[in-house]
Amino acid sequence: MTEYGRGPGPEPWHPEDPQYGDQGWTGHEAQQGQMPYVAGPQQYQQEPQPQQAYYPQQQGQYPQAQQMQYQQQQQQQAPYPQHPQQQQQYPQHPQYAQNPQEQQQQQQHQETYGGQGGGQVWDTGQGQYAAVPQAADPYAGADPYAQQQSSGYPGEAPDLYGTPEAFPPPRPPGMRHLQTEEPWQEEEDAAADSFLAGGGDDGDGDDGDDGGRGGRRSGRSGGKPKKRSGMACLIAAVVIVGVLGGGGYYGYDYLKGKFGAAEDFAGEGIDETVDVEIPKGAGLGQMGRILKEAGVVKSAQAFVDAAGNNPKGQSIQPGIYPLKKKMSAAAAVSVMTDPSKLHVLTISEGMRNSTVYDAIDKKLEKPPGTTKDIALKQAKSLGLPAWANNDKNIIDPLEGFLYPMRYDLSKDSTPESLLKQMVKNATDKYTELGVEGKAKELGLSNPLQVITVASLVNAEGKNHDDFRKMSEVVYNRLKKTNDVTNQKIEFDSTYNYVKNQSEINFNLTEAKAFVNPYNTHNVKGLPPGPIGNPGLDALTATLSPDHGGWMFFVSVDGNTTTFTKTYDEHLKLVAEFQERQKQKNGG
Repeated sequence: MTEYGRGPGPEPWHPEDPQYGDQGWTGHEAQQGQMPYVAGPQQYQQEPQPQQAYYPQQQGQYPQAQQMQYQQQQQQQAPYPQHPQQQQQYPQHPQYAQNPQEQQQQQQHQETYGGQGGGQVWDTGQGQYAAVPQAADPYAGADPYAQQQSSGYPGEAPDLYGTPEAFPPPRPPGMRHLQTEEPWQEEEDAAADSFLAGGGDDGDGDDGDDGGRGGRRSGRSGGKPKKRSGMACLIAAVVIVGVLGGGGYYGYDYLKGKFGAAEDFAGEGIDETVDVEIPKGAGLGQMGRILKEAGVVKSAQAFVDAAGNNPKGQSIQPGIYPLKKKMSAAAAVSVMTDPSKLHVLTISEGMRNSTVYDAIDKKLEKPPGTTKDIALKQAKSLGLPAWANNDKNIIDPLEGFLYPMRYDLSKDSTPESLLKQMVKNATDKYTELGVEGKAKELGLSNPLQVITVASLVNAEGKNHDDFRKMSEVVYNRLKKTNDVTNQKIEFDSTYNYVKNQSEINFNLTEAKAFVNPYNTHNVKGLPPGPIGNPGLDALTATLSPDHGGWMFFVSVDGNTTTFTKTYDEHLKLVAEFQERQKQKNGG
C-alpha cells in the first residue's frame, strides 16, 4: 500500500503512486509509468479493467476469502524498525504514521471512492478501504515496495529504497522470514574483525552505518562481504602462539617442580662455613627452608628427599650445625645426622667441672684453661645462689652448678655466656625441686649439702633405683649412731675427685692415709662441696631416699650394684669383688 491508497478500480488512481504498474507479490519489478508533474490536487479517474483473481496463483478461490487472507497476512507482518537517523528519509509506509497533508489527501480520496465497490472493509491501519468482492486485483503479483525510479520533478520525495544506507524493501508475505545468513554469525564475524583489526576500516567504507542495525546488514541487497585483513590474521596468529607458548612454559615449569628432580648442589660445598640453627619441633620441610635461606642447599625439596633416603634422616636433632655453603642435600643430611658434628655442647649427668671447662674451650676453639680461669675469677658474677660457696675448703665454687643438658652454640657464644646459662639452669632447677626446704627434713645443714649428696650418688650409681639406695646409705652413715664406719662416707668417688681421676682399683690403704677435706675415706661427714654436677634422677633420688636401712654396697661385676645392711655381708661382697678383679687382671 502507498500513501495514495488503492481504489477498487483496475488501475492506480494516480501515476505518481509508487504502486503504479504494480503486478502483485511476485518478486518482479513492475513497469512504472511516469506522468508529468501537475501541481495542485488531482482528480483520479477509475478505468474499468477485466476482473481477475486477487492473487494470480490462487485463481478460482472465493475473492472475498482471498481479501480476508491478504488482510490477515498484512496484519501479521511486523513493521521494520528504522534507524533514528533515517526516519525522515523513507517514503511513508501504510504501517507507519503519516503527516497531516497525507492524511488529508487520503481522507479526500476515501470520501470520493470509499463507497464504491461495496463488500468487505479492508483495514490497512490508515483508513477504511472497500474490498472488491467481484473485481480482481490488477496489481496482484507485483511488488508494492519495488524500487521506484527517481523522479526528477521538484517536490517529489526521493525513493530511498535503492540507496546503500536504506533498509531493504519488504519481501512477499511468504518469504519475509527467510534469512540467507544467520545474524549471529555475521555479528561474531564483525566483532572478530573489529577486535583483530583494532576497529579500523575493513575496506567496505560503511562500517560507520553498522551500529544500531546489527544483523540486518546481511539482508541488504548488493551488500559486500567483509574482507579479512592480513595484518589482523598475523596479529591473531602471534597472540595464539604467545598464549600457547606461555602456557606451555608454565605447564612445563609446574610439571618439572611437581614431578621432576629437585634442584640440588653437588659435592661437599665451598670453603665457607655458616652456623645454621634448627629450632625445636622443626620438621624436615622447615629444616630445608632454613638451609636454603642460609645458602647451604639449593632447594628445600632436595633436602627433604635426601633425608627421606637416609636411614637416620628422621633423627636430626635441633641445634646449631656448622655447615658449608652450596652443599649437596645428601652431604648436609650426612653432617646433621652425626651427633659429633652438631654445634652444641652436651653436659652429661655427674660430669665434673674440669671436664666441662675443657669441652667449652674445645668447642669455642679457645686455648686450654681459658674457661677454668674465667670460672674461678668470675664465680661471684656468674649468678650463683646465695647459699652456694659457704665453705672455705671448696675447690671449685661452680661445681654442682653447671647443670647437665645440651647447650646450643653460636658464633656469639663465649665461655662467660655459657657458664652463666649453665648456672641459671641449675639454680632454676634447684628452686623448682625445693632444695632449700628439703635440707632440714633430710638432716642436712644447708641446701648445698643436698647437691653434694646428689653428686655422690650420681658418681657411684648406675640408675635411679641405685641412686635411691645409695642416698639411703649416705644418710645412714651420717647418723651419729653409726658405729660401723664412724660417720665416714668412705666413697671411692671422693678420693678420685681429689686425684682428678676415675679409678676403681686403687690402694685402699693409701686412700685412707691421704688427708684431704674431699677424701671421705679419711674425714667424717660430707665433703665441702659437690664432686660433680648431678642430674635430675640423682636429685630426685636424694630428695626421696629408699629408706631400706642400707649401709653398704659393692658392684661385683661392674654393672650391678648389690646393697647390704650389715658389715659382715659387705665383707663377703668385697672378697668376691677382689677375686673377680684378680681374674680380670690375670693374677
